[in-house]
Amino acid sequence: MADNRTEKATPRRRQKAREHGQVLRSRDLVSAVTLAGLVFSLAWHPELAVARWQSYFRSVMQWSTSAQIDGSAPLLSITAKAILAWSGPFLAVAFIVAVASTVAQGMPTFAAEALSPNPSRLNPANNLQQLFSLAGISRVLRSLLPTSVILYLALQLIYGHASGIVYAERLNTRACLALMASLCFGLAWRTAIVFLGWSGLDYFLQWQTFEKSLRMTKQEIRDENKENEGNPEIRLRIRRLRREMVRKSLQQRMQKATAVVTNPTHYAVAMEFRPLTMAAPVVVAKGQNLLAQKIKELARWNEIPVIENPPLAQALYKATDVGQMIPPKLYAAVAELLAFIYRAQMRMRTAGAREN
Repeated sequence: MADNRTEKATPRRRQKAREHGQVLRSRDLVSAVTLAGLVFSLAWHPELAVARWQSYFRSVMQWSTSAQIDGSAPLLSITAKAILAWSGPFLAVAFIVAVASTVAQGMPTFAAEALSPNPSRLNPANNLQQLFSLAGISRVLRSLLPTSVILYLALQLIYGHASGIVYAERLNTRACLALMASLCFGLAWRTAIVFLGWSGLDYFLQWQTFEKSLRMTKQEIRDENKENEGNPEIRLRIRRLRREMVRKSLQQRMQKATAVVTNPTHYAVAMEFRPLTMAAPVVVAKGQNLLAQKIKELARWNEIPVIENPPLAQALYKATDVGQMIPPKLYAAVAELLAFIYRAQMRMRTAGAREN
């Protein structure tokens, strides 16, 4: 069956994989970076190391020629201090580089499922089967490639210094040690470069395999969206309930409105003003387009005056929110509008009383 996992992994898919211990981490890359850091730290002021070891041998010679030699404890103490003084900084550099390269690949994670006891991991038959499986053999073959390259570089280095090695017995001690140190360091930094290149390539291949293993099908994407956002039917019902609540709230607020100012087709702002209890009119509802039409419809249903005044309607809509008093700069325009409404209502009442 064709593989239909064509979609990139979502953040939730990656988080689940991390919780199950499925993370991209290359031990070979950490080892290679640590080795490189250690090798190149050796090249930093090598004369300090030489001076330290000269001091050590001088102390040993002084101790051996001393008239009072009491056991080997002082010699062990001197040797231990010299080893710690020389190797301590390099071990610290290696530790810092190892931790930094590990964190650079991603913060450490503790997956309970991966750490839980699994008897099959302790079964020798399963381990042997993995060792002699196609994946195990391929790992061994991959490790032989950088080893072969390092062996070639070592032979090339020895061949390039063959004359010096042949006549090394004629050199004094200092020159012989310098030649050995030069050969060892030359091979060390070449080895570090090979391992860095190989581990970088291996990490890239692992990254491709890891990303492919996290791919999802389109159906899985849809299912995850349903889990994140809820069932579409439920979302539709929630939207209906929200619209119903907004409609009921709008109806209740419109029952308190004194007047509605409109831009004939786009804006509608409903205001409430009670001269005895309010210092200024308050906006009880406002809307655009369909909501504006709904406000005008409710105003006609509740017999609330609707006045067309496009500049005032736009100014009120942009300057106020529902529940706020109108700004002082609009007092005059609104007062003139309300006065017009009150005069019209008074004339209607007077005309009605005369007819009665």
